[in-house]
Amino acid sequence: MPVSPSNAADSAPEIDTSYLETLLGYNARRTALAVIAVFLRRMEPHGMRPVDFSVLSVVAHNPGVTSRQICSTLDILPPNLVGMVKSLQKRGLILRKPHPTDRRAQGLHLSAAGQRLYREAQATATSLELDVADRLSAEELQTLIGLLRKVYRRDAPVASEPQSG
Repeated sequence: MPVSPSNAADSAPEIDTSYLETLLGYNARRTALAVIAVFLRRMEPHGMRPVDFSVLSVVAHNPGVTSRQICSTLDILPPNLVGMVKSLQKRGLILRKPHPTDRRAQGLHLSAAGQRLYREAQATATSLELDVADRLSAEELQTLIGLLRKVYRRDAPVASEPQSG
């Protein structure tokens, strides 16, 4: 009797990923993929990708923020942000207003529709985060987030090596 592809996969030996599982990048990527898959499903009704949500969140919490500040904060290339802001503006979610101290810059603000959508999306994000992290205690989740921040925040102080006497 021939073996079907699904049976062949089931009977194949388990793939050894033990070395990969010792790598920070591998684990971070696998975690990100798992979270993003849920994020995309749950945020589809809001028409938001992770980067859209991040930009709206920064604007919501920092009214008047400039595009330059967003690029720096979220590590987004300026040409990529330009299209994103145009898209969010076209959807009626973001408004551009003259910056109060820099005449060359424009501050970004959420419109009333942007504020409503952001509140809904933020509730969705909070819920999905709890769901994807359901195997972690609240303390473990906070520890994990803190440790990940230490890796990507290059300006954060790093504990010094113990001095030998």
